[in-house]
Amino acid sequence: MLTVVRAFDRSPVTEIATDDAAALELKLSAAERAFRNRGGWLKPFQRIEILRRLAELVRERRDHFSHLIAEEGGKPITDARVEVDRAIDGVGNAADELRNFSGREIPMALTAASDGRWAFTTKEPIGVVFAISAFNHPLNLIVHQVAPAIAVGCPVIVKPASATPLCCLEFVKLVREAGLPEPWCQSFVPAQVDLAERLATDPRVSFLSFIGSGKVGWRLHSMLAPGTRSALEHGGAAPAIVDRSADIERIVPLLVKGGYYHAGQVCVSTQRIFVHEDIESQFVERFAAAVKALHVGDPQSPQTDVGPLIQPREADRVASWISEAVAGDAQLVVGGERLSQTTLAPAILRGPSLDAKVSREEVFGPLTCVYKFRELDQAIEIANSLPVAFQASIFSQDIDQALRAAERLAGSAVMINDHTAFRVDWMPFAGHRQSGYGIGGIPFTMREMSQEKMIVLRRH
Repeated sequence: MLTVVRAFDRSPVTEIATDDAAALELKLSAAERAFRNRGGWLKPFQRIEILRRLAELVRERRDHFSHLIAEEGGKPITDARVEVDRAIDGVGNAADELRNFSGREIPMALTAASDGRWAFTTKEPIGVVFAISAFNHPLNLIVHQVAPAIAVGCPVIVKPASATPLCCLEFVKLVREAGLPEPWCQSFVPAQVDLAERLATDPRVSFLSFIGSGKVGWRLHSMLAPGTRSALEHGGAAPAIVDRSADIERIVPLLVKGGYYHAGQVCVSTQRIFVHEDIESQFVERFAAAVKALHVGDPQSPQTDVGPLIQPREADRVASWISEAVAGDAQLVVGGERLSQTTLAPAILRGPSLDAKVSREEVFGPLTCVYKFRELDQAIEIANSLPVAFQASIFSQDIDQALRAAERLAGSAVMINDHTAFRVDWMPFAGHRQSGYGIGGIPFTMREMSQEKMIVLRRH
């Protein structure tokens, strides 16, 4: 049995059954049989109907899912409601995308040898999908992995984070209630960690979708069976550059949201803020006042802006990184004190060493670091110096500077005058370098979970 606790105060919520090796085999065998039976594949219109019903079922339980997210994951209730709304829209997005999900004509008769032929491609599901999800968006990340699989016709087995399994289990129940037969969508809560690795590396799995730490993801990627494809979504240390032309009053709320949303437990959370020396003092003063005003507390309270970290050990880690940076001459501008087992006062470090952990590694906590720069290219060079690259930001009223930074900043997306954590669920979402592999975002994941088949017709 797995005991699920409230992230905020570690009090028990419930116990759930776990899956052993025998259950793994039963679930994987069922998924493989369903896929091999081509006559049993659901038609696109049937999958659309199921996804539409699923979206409505989640909508009917909006409040329930919101409180579940706040309870098991610690996300403030106001943000949890936004997550549920995104999940509902994401399921609908997968259904909508099927209207445009198609192959293409391949031109023939371009040479004498290709004359007399007509050729086109069709889209087919890749096979059994195993999805390993993360705790920080316990419903919407499940939707990002499961809804595309349902849409394209892949059987999917989904493993939630052990800290936040409840949203996943509830969602999978609704998938069945919406009409999808059980072998096409199953949950997997392993009794031992090695069972997840065993499933991921089984040759019957055609696609691994992994959201989590780079260390685990890249190791699994290296162990996949020949032919298994994968998508990895890890983290980064997202940079935001504040040019001297930036409107401080307008950008401070954006950077507060980008840096402290869900206590910084977001893979594209704004972590490193590079501010032009002409406005750095003014920026720090106003940014610190806004961060200090954030309310830390029970995520079930509508007044809470910043909730807990997912585990006490994560609060320990972030606190130790702050202490290490301060010992290395960084200035702790505000926050950093331990408020409970799992909560920290949102913190700002000014001028930490570029060798400090907070400057080199993903903090994944309620902390941002401010660095002063003189020349834009200097800030870009430092921002690009890490082996991770995901999303980045440039704040500027000077279009030349904004576009220069957008062109030169490393990453899959650069936001101009917006924070690094901006995302809508139909846009491509991908880590570069060590931050990931493949492309996320519901329409793009559908493409990753499918393959093209070429059909060539020769006319007599």
